[in-house]
Amino acid sequence: MAKLTKLLIANRGEIACRIMRTCRELGVASVAVYSTADANARHVREADEAWPIGNAPASESYLNIDALLEAAALSGADAVHPGYGFLSENATFAQRVREAGLRFVGPGADAIELMGSKAASRARMRDAGVPVLPGYDGDDQSDERLRAEAQAIGYPVLIKASAGGGGKGMRVARSSDEFVATAAGARREAMSAFGDDRLIVERYLERPRHIEVQVIGDAHGNVLHLYERECSVQRRHQKIIEETPSPYCDDELRSAITAAAVEAARTVAYENAGTVEFIVDDQRRFYFMEMNTRLQVEHPVTEMITGVDLVACQLAVAAGEALPVSQDEITTQGHAIECRLYAERPEQDFLPATGTIEALVFPDPETTPGLRIDSGVETGDAVSIHYDPMIAKLICHGEDRTQALHRMRQTLGETTVVGVGNNVPLLGELLGHPAFDAGDVDTTFVDRELAALVAGAGRISPAHLLAAAAALTAPRRLIGDAQEAASPWLRDDHWRAAGVDVRRLRLTAHSGQAFILEVSDRRPALEILVREEGTEAAAALYSVRTRGEPSAGPFALAVGDNAFGAVQVTRHGERLLVHADGRLQELDVTSAYPVARAAADEDSNPTAPMPGTVVALEVSEGDEVAEGAALLTLEGMKMEFTVRARKAGRVEAVHCAVGDMVDAEVPLVTLQQEES
Repeated sequence: MAKLTKLLIANRGEIACRIMRTCRELGVASVAVYSTADANARHVREADEAWPIGNAPASESYLNIDALLEAAALSGADAVHPGYGFLSENATFAQRVREAGLRFVGPGADAIELMGSKAASRARMRDAGVPVLPGYDGDDQSDERLRAEAQAIGYPVLIKASAGGGGKGMRVARSSDEFVATAAGARREAMSAFGDDRLIVERYLERPRHIEVQVIGDAHGNVLHLYERECSVQRRHQKIIEETPSPYCDDELRSAITAAAVEAARTVAYENAGTVEFIVDDQRRFYFMEMNTRLQVEHPVTEMITGVDLVACQLAVAAGEALPVSQDEITTQGHAIECRLYAERPEQDFLPATGTIEALVFPDPETTPGLRIDSGVETGDAVSIHYDPMIAKLICHGEDRTQALHRMRQTLGETTVVGVGNNVPLLGELLGHPAFDAGDVDTTFVDRELAALVAGAGRISPAHLLAAAAALTAPRRLIGDAQEAASPWLRDDHWRAAGVDVRRLRLTAHSGQAFILEVSDRRPALEILVREEGTEAAAALYSVRTRGEPSAGPFALAVGDNAFGAVQVTRHGERLLVHADGRLQELDVTSAYPVARAAADEDSNPTAPMPGTVVALEVSEGDEVAEGAALLTLEGMKMEFTVRARKAGRVEAVHCAVGDMVDAEVPLVTLQQEES
């Protein structure tokens, strides 16, 4: 079979850009596709050619099989790579690509259909001797039957979509009373994400590990594994941090779980790249969870430790070639870790964030040992409500786990994202947590520690405030340097002929904390008085020296006898991005004078926390609702969010209907408060 010459990538963003990188190395021409929202997107700019496929909603573009096949025909592509998400695990798409005379870079339609059904795959794995959890995956999908099966299994149970993956349509029911409502939410999300609302119910392990195995097979009967990945650090059942090798796996578990994964792939005659996912209990017993019949988001960590280009292997298999490596030739070196950088608000239950990326800066992989950056956006690009809010994947490799983690912490400290809310500070907190440092985490770790993690991520240290003050008050001078004797007429630092210049600043953090800083220029140092507004805490006085050009890049900061080394302050309008104390923080320059703290918001009428579509209404005009009661459900950026009553009251008006698109912060329901 001839080699591939032109590849249409039926996807967007980071994964499209990553596939193009291998295409360039192999001399394969790349074809991008784009919706109206992505006409100027990075993957379009980087492709050899690009074709429009429809409007912004994914159902009218990236999920439109006819439009994708038309683009493939018009471009003269001889193969299609589905990436991940969208149609990557759609058996109909794989079949139609092949019927069009094109090669599909993925497994056959039969394998996709079988392993895409959690119910059918459970049954096949059980027959093949691969361990599975007790559960129900039958055809009777009535609430009565599902609830009866849950009762027989024993609560808590996990309700999850039979189709798809990525945590969509996956919810936990802890009692019979909440089962029906929980199942209804899972059904709705499953139908929205996969067009299939069938569910399975299985025993829920309270604190399992999530460990998966990368496999790849070819048409010549070869099936290999590329070892395991630890993916236990998750939010909303979606992975945030992945690493390999797993710090939990000993040699015995590694041998058993990789053998089970290979057997799982062999039993369905699997071809191309895939991942077999397991959950592992505290006794190191593992159970099959699902198989993702595609390239995984976290595949770079496997590439980093094995040196195998998985996309190149995928293209070779799609061209009919045998795998270029044998199992004995696949060895590992060192440790790799990946952090997913998302546009989201962790402090608001991980609500996705939208907007234009005003600045996106990473360390340079060319000069930073062990660093790889996979991203689908650049400065000036938009994060849209229509698609997944991933900004980039940060991947670090080291000789061992200690070095890999050190490099990742440095990378996070040197990463800047301006314009959209993001999880960089949270990732820093996660990597600095003692439990993560010890490798002692499970899939519930983030949920359990979220309040402390968010508080830590929003923590403002004195170094951040002092670096910001130094940059704001000394934009073009060198303190403690020989140049300080230069003519005062050449300075713009509020120098006065008589007396000490004192400037007053007000800096506000995302947490709502506001700080008043009084900065006195007493060369060769700054004296900075810091007071947190609205508290009884005493003001603190710091003597600060800097060396370098605060407005031009990193500069040295010393506070008393403590040196913080290089810090950096970048200004975007009234927003400051401050790298100091090993972490990135955002501060707003709100006013030079104290402002009275706003009174607590007494308005209990809920507004939309994000742009989205109303997919369920739980109340009508005249209903009495309790505090915390569910009012409606919004869907946006591939996730659902339940809007709840802030206080008890009576529904006076409902301002939306199922199917309505609403913008962030628009009124949804008006509640009349109960008399106190």
